Amino acid sequence: MASGREIKTKIKSTQNMRKVTRALEMVSASKIRKAQDLMKASRPYARSMRKVIAHVAQASTDFKHPFLIERENVARVAYIVVSTDRGLCGGLNSNMFRRLLPAILEWQGKGVQVDVVAIGQKALQFFRRIKGVNLIGSTTHLGERPKLEQLIGVIKVVLDAYSANAVDRVFLAYNDFVNTMTQKPSIDALLPLPLVAAEMEAHQAAGESAYAGIKLEQTHDWDYIYEPDAQTVLEHVLGRYIESVVYQGVLENLASEHAARMVAMKSASDNANKVIDTLTLVYNKTRQAAITQEISEIVGGAAAV
Repeated sequence: MASGREIKTKIKSTQNMRKVTRALEMVSASKIRKAQDLMKASRPYARSMRKVIAHVAQASTDFKHPFLIERENVARVAYIVVSTDRGLCGGLNSNMFRRLLPAILEWQGKGVQVDVVAIGQKALQFFRRIKGVNLIGSTTHLGERPKLEQLIGVIKVVLDAYSANAVDRVFLAYNDFVNTMTQKPSIDALLPLPLVAAEMEAHQAAGESAYAGIKLEQTHDWDYIYEPDAQTVLEHVLGRYIESVVYQGVLENLASEHAARMVAMKSASDNANKVIDTLTLVYNKTRQAAITQEISEIVGGAAAV
Protein backbone atom coordinates (compact mmCIF):
# COMPACT_ATOMS: atom_id res chain seq x y z
CA MET A 1 0.00 0.00 0.00
CA ALA A 2 1.25 3.50 -0.86
CA SER A 3 2.30 5.78 1.96
CA GLY A 4 0.17 8.69 3.13
CA ARG A 5 2.55 11.21 1.60
CA GLU A 6 2.37 9.56 -1.85
CA ILE A 7 -1.43 9.49 -1.72
CA LYS A 8 -1.58 13.18 -0.74
CA THR A 9 0.69 14.00 -3.68
CA LYS A 10 -1.64 12.15 -6.06
CA ILE A 11 -4.65 13.97 -4.63
CA LYS A 12 -2.94 17.33 -5.09
CA SER A 13 -1.95 16.60 -8.70
CA THR A 14 -5.49 15.42 -9.50
CA GLN A 15 -6.93 18.60 -7.99
CA ASN A 16 -4.62 20.69 -10.16
CA MET A 17 -5.71 18.73 -13.21
CA ARG A 18 -9.35 19.33 -12.28
CA LYS A 19 -8.72 23.07 -12.20
CA VAL A 20 -7.42 22.91 -15.77
CA THR A 21 -10.33 20.83 -17.09
CA ARG A 22 -12.88 23.07 -15.38
CA ALA A 23 -11.26 26.16 -16.88
CA LEU A 24 -11.30 24.64 -20.38
CA GLU A 25 -14.92 23.59 -19.90
CA MET A 26 -15.97 27.13 -18.95
CA VAL A 27 -13.99 28.66 -21.84
CA SER A 28 -15.67 26.35 -24.38
CA ALA A 29 -19.08 26.99 -22.80
CA SER A 30 -18.58 30.71 -23.30
CA LYS A 31 -17.37 30.33 -26.90
CA ILE A 32 -19.91 27.81 -28.14
CA ARG A 33 -22.72 30.39 -28.25
CA LYS A 34 -20.76 32.70 -30.55
CA ALA A 35 -19.75 29.76 -32.75
CA GLN A 36 -23.38 28.64 -33.04
CA ASP A 37 -24.50 32.16 -33.93
CA LEU A 38 -21.91 32.32 -36.73
CA MET A 39 -22.92 28.89 -38.00
CA LYS A 40 -26.68 29.63 -37.94
CA ALA A 41 -26.19 33.02 -39.61
CA SER A 42 -24.38 31.34 -42.52
CA ARG A 43 -26.77 28.41 -42.96
CA PRO A 44 -29.54 30.25 -44.93
CA TYR A 45 -27.04 31.45 -47.53
CA ALA A 46 -25.50 27.98 -47.85
CA ARG A 47 -28.95 26.40 -48.24
CA SER A 48 -29.93 28.97 -50.88
CA MET A 49 -26.73 28.24 -52.79
CA ARG A 50 -27.49 24.51 -52.65
CA LYS A 51 -30.95 25.13 -54.11
CA VAL A 52 -29.61 27.26 -56.95
CA ILE A 53 -26.83 24.81 -57.79
CA ALA A 54 -29.22 21.85 -57.60
CA HIS A 55 -31.31 23.42 -60.38
CA VAL A 56 -28.36 24.67 -62.40
CA ALA A 57 -26.91 21.16 -62.42
CA GLN A 58 -30.04 19.88 -64.16
CA ALA A 59 -30.56 22.78 -66.57
CA SER A 60 -30.16 22.09 -70.28
CA THR A 61 -27.68 24.88 -70.99
CA ASP A 62 -25.70 25.06 -74.21
CA PHE A 63 -22.55 26.03 -72.30
CA LYS A 64 -21.07 23.08 -70.40
CA HIS A 65 -18.97 24.31 -67.53
CA PRO A 66 -16.26 21.84 -66.40
CA PHE A 67 -17.97 21.63 -62.99
CA LEU A 68 -21.14 20.36 -64.69
CA ILE A 69 -19.48 17.47 -66.52
CA GLU A 70 -19.24 14.11 -64.78
CA ARG A 71 -16.19 12.22 -65.99
CA GLU A 72 -16.51 8.47 -66.43
CA ASN A 73 -12.88 7.52 -65.85
CA VAL A 74 -11.79 8.64 -62.39
CA ALA A 75 -8.00 8.77 -62.02
CA ARG A 76 -7.59 11.20 -59.10
CA VAL A 77 -9.85 12.50 -56.34
CA ALA A 78 -9.36 15.32 -53.85
CA TYR A 79 -10.59 15.71 -50.28
CA ILE A 80 -10.88 19.02 -48.45
CA VAL A 81 -10.57 17.93 -44.82
CA VAL A 82 -11.67 20.32 -42.05
CA SER A 83 -10.33 19.66 -38.55
CA THR A 84 -9.50 21.55 -35.37
CA ASP A 85 -6.25 23.35 -34.56
CA ARG A 86 -6.23 22.21 -30.93
CA GLY A 87 -6.90 18.96 -29.14
CA LEU A 88 -8.73 18.07 -25.91
CA CYS A 89 -12.03 17.78 -27.78
CA GLY A 90 -12.72 14.10 -27.26
CA GLY A 91 -12.92 11.91 -30.34
CA LEU A 92 -14.04 14.69 -32.68
CA ASN A 93 -11.07 14.53 -35.06
CA SER A 94 -10.36 10.82 -34.69
CA ASN A 95 -13.99 9.93 -35.49
CA MET A 96 -13.83 11.94 -38.71
CA PHE A 97 -10.47 10.44 -39.71
CA ARG A 98 -11.88 6.98 -38.96
CA ARG A 99 -14.79 7.73 -41.27
CA LEU A 100 -12.53 9.17 -43.97
CA LEU A 101 -9.80 6.53 -44.15
CA PRO A 102 -12.02 3.70 -45.49
CA ALA A 103 -13.19 5.96 -48.32
CA ILE A 104 -9.59 6.84 -49.17
CA LEU A 105 -8.53 3.18 -49.06
CA GLU A 106 -11.45 2.27 -51.32
CA TRP A 107 -10.30 4.77 -53.94
CA GLN A 108 -6.71 3.59 -53.63
CA GLY A 109 -7.87 0.00 -54.06
CA LYS A 110 -9.27 1.01 -57.45
CA GLY A 111 -5.93 2.52 -58.45
CA VAL A 112 -7.11 6.11 -57.96
CA GLN A 113 -4.70 8.73 -56.63
CA VAL A 114 -5.89 10.74 -53.60
CA ASP A 115 -5.06 14.40 -52.95
CA VAL A 116 -5.82 16.10 -49.64
CA VAL A 117 -6.19 19.74 -48.66
CA ALA A 118 -5.94 20.10 -44.88
CA ILE A 119 -7.79 22.84 -43.02
CA GLY A 120 -6.70 22.77 -39.39
CA GLN A 121 -3.55 21.70 -37.57
CA LYS A 122 -4.81 18.23 -36.64
CA ALA A 123 -5.61 17.28 -40.26
CA LEU A 124 -2.23 18.61 -41.38
CA GLN A 125 -0.37 16.52 -38.80
CA PHE A 126 -2.46 13.42 -39.52
CA PHE A 127 -2.09 13.36 -43.30
CA ARG A 128 1.63 14.10 -43.14
CA ARG A 129 1.97 10.64 -41.58
CA ILE A 130 -0.31 8.82 -44.06
CA LYS A 131 1.54 7.16 -46.92
CA GLY A 132 0.05 7.17 -50.41
CA VAL A 133 -1.85 10.44 -49.89
CA ASN A 134 -0.71 13.64 -51.62
CA LEU A 135 -0.96 16.69 -49.35
CA ILE A 136 -1.35 19.53 -51.87
CA GLY A 137 -2.34 22.41 -49.60
CA SER A 138 -3.11 23.45 -46.05
CA THR A 139 -4.25 26.34 -43.88
CA THR A 140 -4.29 26.47 -40.10
CA HIS A 141 -5.08 28.74 -37.14
CA LEU A 142 -8.30 30.21 -38.51
CA GLY A 143 -9.26 31.57 -35.07
CA GLU A 144 -12.65 31.93 -33.45
CA ARG A 145 -14.08 33.96 -36.34
CA PRO A 146 -12.85 32.32 -39.57
CA LYS A 147 -12.72 34.54 -42.62
CA LEU A 148 -13.43 33.40 -46.16
CA GLU A 149 -10.20 35.08 -47.27
CA GLN A 150 -8.26 32.51 -45.24
CA LEU A 151 -9.80 29.68 -47.29
CA ILE A 152 -9.72 31.07 -50.82
CA GLY A 153 -6.13 29.94 -51.41
CA VAL A 154 -6.67 26.26 -50.66
CA ILE A 155 -10.04 26.27 -52.42
CA LYS A 156 -8.44 27.73 -55.56
CA VAL A 157 -5.81 24.97 -55.55
CA VAL A 158 -8.54 22.34 -55.81
CA LEU A 159 -10.72 24.23 -58.30
CA ASP A 160 -7.77 24.90 -60.61
CA ALA A 161 -6.81 21.23 -60.48
CA TYR A 162 -10.37 20.20 -61.36
CA SER A 163 -10.62 22.72 -64.20
CA ALA A 164 -7.30 21.43 -65.59
CA ASN A 165 -8.60 17.81 -65.50
CA ALA A 166 -5.98 16.93 -62.86
CA VAL A 167 -8.73 15.94 -60.41
CA ASP A 168 -11.97 14.12 -61.29
CA ARG A 169 -13.85 14.22 -57.96
CA VAL A 170 -13.80 16.68 -55.04
CA PHE A 171 -15.19 15.91 -51.57
CA LEU A 172 -15.52 17.89 -48.34
CA ALA A 173 -14.98 16.16 -44.97
CA TYR A 174 -15.98 17.93 -41.76
CA ASN A 175 -17.93 17.48 -38.51
CA ASP A 176 -21.58 18.44 -38.87
CA PHE A 177 -23.02 20.13 -35.75
CA VAL A 178 -26.28 18.43 -34.77
CA ASN A 179 -26.53 19.57 -31.16
CA THR A 180 -24.28 20.08 -28.14
CA MET A 181 -24.05 16.35 -27.47
CA THR A 182 -23.89 15.12 -31.08
CA GLN A 183 -21.43 15.95 -33.85
CA LYS A 184 -21.61 13.81 -36.98
CA PRO A 185 -18.60 13.21 -39.28
CA SER A 186 -19.74 14.02 -42.83
CA ILE A 187 -18.26 13.55 -46.29
CA ASP A 188 -20.08 15.61 -48.93
CA ALA A 189 -19.45 15.67 -52.67
CA LEU A 190 -18.49 19.08 -54.08
CA LEU A 191 -17.68 18.33 -57.71
CA PRO A 192 -18.94 17.43 -60.26
CA LEU A 193 -22.36 18.96 -59.71
CA PRO A 194 -24.43 16.05 -61.12
CA LEU A 195 -22.88 13.94 -58.36
CA VAL A 196 -23.85 16.62 -55.84
CA ALA A 197 -27.43 16.61 -57.12
CA ALA A 198 -27.67 12.84 -56.68
CA GLU A 199 -26.20 13.11 -53.18
CA MET A 200 -28.71 15.81 -52.24
CA GLU A 201 -31.53 13.46 -53.14
CA ALA A 202 -30.05 10.84 -50.83
CA HIS A 203 -29.69 13.37 -48.00
CA GLN A 204 -33.26 14.55 -48.54
CA ALA A 205 -34.56 10.99 -48.51
CA ALA A 206 -32.76 10.49 -45.20
CA GLY A 207 -34.68 13.44 -43.76
CA GLU A 208 -31.69 15.69 -43.06
CA SER A 209 -32.84 19.22 -42.25
CA ALA A 210 -30.01 20.96 -44.10
CA TYR A 211 -31.40 19.65 -47.41
CA ALA A 212 -35.12 20.05 -46.71
CA GLY A 213 -37.07 21.82 -49.42
CA ILE A 214 -34.49 21.22 -52.18
CA LYS A 215 -36.52 19.64 -54.97
CA LEU A 216 -34.61 18.06 -57.84
CA GLU A 217 -37.38 16.50 -59.92
CA GLN A 218 -36.83 17.22 -63.61
CA THR A 219 -40.13 17.10 -65.45
CA HIS A 220 -39.02 18.78 -68.71
CA ASP A 221 -36.05 20.35 -70.43
CA TRP A 222 -35.47 23.97 -69.43
CA ASP A 223 -32.73 26.53 -69.03
CA TYR A 224 -32.12 29.93 -67.44
CA ILE A 225 -31.76 33.21 -69.29
CA TYR A 226 -28.20 34.36 -68.56
CA GLU A 227 -26.99 37.95 -68.53
CA PRO A 228 -24.43 38.78 -69.86
CA ASP A 229 -23.73 35.16 -70.92
CA ALA A 230 -23.84 31.63 -69.50
CA GLN A 231 -20.08 31.25 -69.07
CA THR A 232 -19.64 34.44 -67.03
CA VAL A 233 -22.63 33.77 -64.80
CA LEU A 234 -21.86 30.10 -64.19
CA GLU A 235 -18.19 30.70 -63.40
CA HIS A 236 -19.14 33.31 -60.80
CA VAL A 237 -22.05 31.37 -59.26
CA LEU A 238 -20.26 28.02 -59.15
CA GLY A 239 -17.18 29.60 -57.56
CA ARG A 240 -19.32 31.24 -54.86
CA TYR A 241 -21.08 27.92 -54.30
CA ILE A 242 -17.85 26.03 -53.55
CA GLU A 243 -16.64 28.83 -51.27
CA SER A 244 -19.92 28.98 -49.34
CA VAL A 245 -20.08 25.21 -48.79
CA VAL A 246 -16.47 24.99 -47.58
CA TYR A 247 -16.92 28.03 -45.34
CA GLN A 248 -20.10 26.56 -43.88
CA GLY A 249 -18.22 23.32 -43.20
CA VAL A 250 -15.55 25.27 -41.31
CA LEU A 251 -18.20 27.00 -39.16
CA GLU A 252 -19.97 23.69 -38.48
CA ASN A 253 -16.66 22.18 -37.43
CA LEU A 254 -15.88 25.15 -35.15
CA ALA A 255 -19.19 24.80 -33.30
CA SER A 256 -18.62 21.05 -33.07
CA GLU A 257 -15.15 21.63 -31.63
CA HIS A 258 -16.37 23.80 -28.73
CA ALA A 259 -19.28 21.47 -28.00
CA ALA A 260 -17.05 18.39 -28.00
CA ARG A 261 -14.40 20.09 -25.84
CA MET A 262 -17.01 21.26 -23.34
CA VAL A 263 -18.45 17.77 -22.99
CA ALA A 264 -15.02 16.13 -22.85
CA MET A 265 -13.72 18.51 -20.19
CA LYS A 266 -16.87 18.10 -18.09
CA SER A 267 -16.39 14.35 -18.24
CA ALA A 268 -12.74 14.77 -17.26
CA SER A 269 -13.69 16.98 -14.31
CA ASP A 270 -16.27 14.43 -13.15
CA ASN A 271 -13.69 11.64 -13.40
CA ALA A 272 -11.20 13.76 -11.44
CA ASN A 273 -13.77 14.17 -8.67
CA LYS A 274 -14.23 10.41 -8.51
CA VAL A 275 -10.47 9.84 -8.37
CA ILE A 276 -10.09 12.42 -5.59
CA ASP A 277 -12.88 10.80 -3.56
CA THR A 278 -11.30 7.36 -3.99
CA LEU A 279 -7.81 8.57 -3.07
CA THR A 280 -9.17 10.46 -0.04
CA LEU A 281 -10.83 7.29 1.19
CA VAL A 282 -7.62 5.31 0.70
CA TYR A 283 -5.64 8.04 2.50
CA ASN A 284 -8.00 8.00 5.47
CA LYS A 285 -7.80 4.21 5.69
CA THR A 286 -3.99 4.33 5.50
CA ARG A 287 -3.84 7.05 8.16
CA GLN A 288 -6.22 5.13 10.42
CA ALA A 289 -4.15 1.96 10.01
CA ALA A 290 -0.98 3.85 10.96
CA ILE A 291 -2.64 5.31 14.06
CA THR A 292 -3.95 1.90 15.07
CA GLN A 293 -0.50 0.39 14.67
CA GLU A 294 1.10 3.10 16.81
CA ILE A 295 -1.47 2.59 19.57
CA SER A 296 -0.90 -1.18 19.45
CA GLU A 297 2.87 -0.68 19.77
CA ILE A 298 2.42 1.67 22.76
CA VAL A 299 0.04 -0.73 24.50
CA GLY A 300 2.35 -3.66 23.76
CA GLY A 301 5.33 -1.77 25.16
CA ALA A 302 3.47 -0.78 28.32
CA ALA A 303 2.36 -4.37 28.89
CA ALA A 304 5.92 -5.62 28.50
CA VAL A 305 7.12 -3.22 31.21
